[in-house]
Amino acid sequence: MPGWTIACDFDGTVSVGDVTDLLLERYGRPGWEELETAWQHGEIGSRACMAGQIALLDMSPAQLDAAIDRIRIDPDFPAFVRAALGAGVPVTIVSDGLDLAIRRILARHDLGMLPIVANRLEPAGPRRYRLEFPHSNPGCHAASGTCKCDHVARERVNHPHVLLIGDGTSDFCAAGSVDFVFAKSRLIQRCREQGLPHLPIRGFADALVALPALLVGELAGASATSPLLSGHSLHARN
Repeated sequence: MPGWTIACDFDGTVSVGDVTDLLLERYGRPGWEELETAWQHGEIGSRACMAGQIALLDMSPAQLDAAIDRIRIDPDFPAFVRAALGAGVPVTIVSDGLDLAIRRILARHDLGMLPIVANRLEPAGPRRYRLEFPHSNPGCHAASGTCKCDHVARERVNHPHVLLIGDGTSDFCAAGSVDFVFAKSRLIQRCREQGLPHLPIRGFADALVALPALLVGELAGASATSPLLSGHSLHARN
């Protein structure tokens, strides 16, 4: 099936752990945890949460770079990207995280060519930062900094089939507007509850195995409980 494109989350999907959380745990001033709790309880959206938390970071640019350089990624992600691009399938990082961190991490793994749709981290002083939201949408149901549904809608102009790879809350809305999902963590249960076509994966080793089947139409339209996937080596991997 020609015309696929991939929208891939970053934090917790490509990266091992959430980049923003890792920075806040080490360099966040008091108050960031209260913002996190307010977001978890639905009192504020992720855009307001992220903007408030980033304003509480207290770190030099050198400390920021050093902290980012300690963040690991799924070791099979580079191979997955090569396989997708080799099959003519574009891969875009679509994240409600930090563009600067994503760009630096990808460059370290020779993946700097990947397009990035994410919140823009800007300096606001010698040890202060602010977020800008070039990919936000005032009508976003999740009040996210990066509206992933908007990105999917734009991708459909040139690509009739969209694969989402993600793991959590920022992927929930977009999962309902794509053709198939490779789902990790909380996104697995969301896809199950909504009856969305998806495949549970533990990481990009699983995604790498499943990609060829998706591209020839063996997975499209199926769900993780479909007979099509019963007995599949990835079926039980949550």
